[in-house]
Amino acid sequence: MMMMESEQLPLRQAWIGVLAKAPLELLEQRVAALEGLPDYQFLRSPEIGLAMVRGRAEGTGEPFNLGEMTLTRCVVQLVVEPELAIAGFGYVAGRSQHHAELAALCDALLQHPHWSSVIQSQIIAPLQAAAEENRAATAAETASTQVNFFTLLRGES
Repeated sequence: MMMMESEQLPLRQAWIGVLAKAPLELLEQRVAALEGLPDYQFLRSPEIGLAMVRGRAEGTGEPFNLGEMTLTRCVVQLVVEPELAIAGFGYVAGRSQHHAELAALCDALLQHPHWSSVIQSQIIAPLQAAAEENRAATAAETASTQVNFFTLLRGES
């Protein structure tokens, strides 16, 4: 059963985020382990540019321009069947053109009926697990240096 486009949007946003934030070495290892990947062509070869980062005072105030960051983007199209044109997008922070290309390829494969479950189980799930381990390790390291301040009530006795 095919998902409607509106149902797939939050899932796609999630996996694009996972692919963009994944360490390049781990993403390369996971993609290299796949066999029989379909060919793809560039609709937009990897290119480096700048994006304006916006912020809000205290998270709720008026938006302001915080600064610019380097961004690399890429768009690929799977070459599988003439009637099935699937485009994948990759946007990553920094200047890694290869990372953007692999992210775009995985995005395209995740939209393909045959490859979706394979990529979810062999790439997205391990990348999410690695990110969660990294978050837990960072939280544990941070918690070990936490200082708890408390105030004693001063009064007249």
